Amino acid sequence: MDPYQLRRLGRTNLHLPAVGLGTATIGDMRGAIPEAQALATVEAAWAAGISFYDTAPWYGRGKSELRLGAALRPKPRDAYVLTTKIGRTLHRPADPQAFAAAMVDGSLPIEIRFDYTRDGVMRSYEDSIQRLGIPEIDALLIHDLDPMHHGDDGVEPFLRQLEDGRGFAALAELKASGQIKAIGAGINMLGMIPRFLPRFPIDFFIVAMPYTLLDQGALDIEFPLCEAHGAGVVIGAPFASGILASRTGSAATYAYRPVEDATSKRVAAIEAVCSAHGVPIGAVALQFPLAHPLVASIIPGPNHPDQVRANLSWLRTPVPGSLWSDLKAAGLIRADAPVPA
Repeated sequence: MDPYQLRRLGRTNLHLPAVGLGTATIGDMRGAIPEAQALATVEAAWAAGISFYDTAPWYGRGKSELRLGAALRPKPRDAYVLTTKIGRTLHRPADPQAFAAAMVDGSLPIEIRFDYTRDGVMRSYEDSIQRLGIPEIDALLIHDLDPMHHGDDGVEPFLRQLEDGRGFAALAELKASGQIKAIGAGINMLGMIPRFLPRFPIDFFIVAMPYTLLDQGALDIEFPLCEAHGAGVVIGAPFASGILASRTGSAATYAYRPVEDATSKRVAAIEAVCSAHGVPIGAVALQFPLAHPLVASIIPGPNHPDQVRANLSWLRTPVPGSLWSDLKAAGLIRADAPVPA
């Protein structure tokens, strides 16, 4: 599979390579990594020809944008696509020392507030430009507006902030003026795409979890709805937050949580099929979502240059058609899931 093959993102004018770089991990959200290692990871992606970079204010409470901007600022701006997100604004804590002492990851000691209103959108956009040091952002995504972050009864008030609070109108104005090229939304769970469409004309979704080797639930409602509305798809977390790359080791997670026994057994069964064909499970995990015609790109989140190179190697690894057939025959992926030719 060609990692650099450009694909149109929905009906937008953006064309993305098959693989981009997700940058949550270089924001130290899942454990602190040295600054030099984070920057080297981005540099390795650039040197390897990766030209799509996704970030967000939430990733490390500003740290991911700061680090990504430091690496990308010297690069020609017309040589890459850059996306970030809105929905959270960052603020000085009332007691910075106490706040910093309570931090449990490597994120910056900055307070966050959810805000999907016009003012929140514009503050987030302007602040992202300053942290990145890059005044041109290709697309903005509505971030984490789902029950996972707001509870089942907390989603509608924030949807109304987008609607009545004119948050989405601000995004539409940025697009109409040419400041951004597309409006997206980041989705972590099923059920939110139907709440966004057709209420808001979303150009694309980053789908992080509901479409991987371990879960194809998006095939039922989400992807048909995207197709009907001309919305493109980018797959975040193609390794299902880690387990499809690191198997069931101590560092592995599924859906950003410790791995349960049933999931471990399913991964072991998938890996057994992959091993029988002499193919690493990581290669199968990366190539699988790219077979869906809606999917323009995948954005794994490496935190080391070696992981960047491993991902590119896995994308180039030949996967025989019989492997996909065996996975379907064993009920390990859905029979109706598109697979690479």
